[in-house]
Amino acid sequence: MPLLMLLTLLSNMEEAFKRALATKGEKERMRAADEADRRRDAIIAEQGLDRVFDGNWQGCAGQFLLQWYSHSTHHQRLVLATKDGIVLAAPPQRVTVGREKAMQIVARLPATEATLLDPFSGAYETRMLLLRFRDGSWLRVDTEELRSDLHTYLLRQPLPGT
Repeated sequence: MPLLMLLTLLSNMEEAFKRALATKGEKERMRAADEADRRRDAIIAEQGLDRVFDGNWQGCAGQFLLQWYSHSTHHQRLVLATKDGIVLAAPPQRVTVGREKAMQIVARLPATEATLLDPFSGAYETRMLLLRFRDGSWLRVDTEELRSDLHTYLLRQPLPGT
């Protein structure tokens, strides 16, 4: 724990030095980025996107979530988006090394049942995506990186109704 506190302190100091030594243009960009982060966070809280799912256990997302761990006790899923739907894979049990080798398909969701979407349509860099089911219920999916390959894939898809 003391190491974690030290690393946090060093990180905060580095950020303070960056801000203090930044040029006027860099400071303006940092202020704009901070404001965009605040707007994004406000939207997330306002729309309830800070939750794992929409909260309706009777909806498709709630029922899917209840079955989630019956497929695998591992908390992470590999999500693949295709034109035909969404595929989720996971190792059959909790593993720390070699989980990619042990991946098995645990769910296939046809495009008629669920779609993957970026709730911000690319306006903000986030790790968040939504798995939206046909009844309007949703499950939040967090990617390991900002603007993941899934985000890029979704941005290249035509908007619904176009």
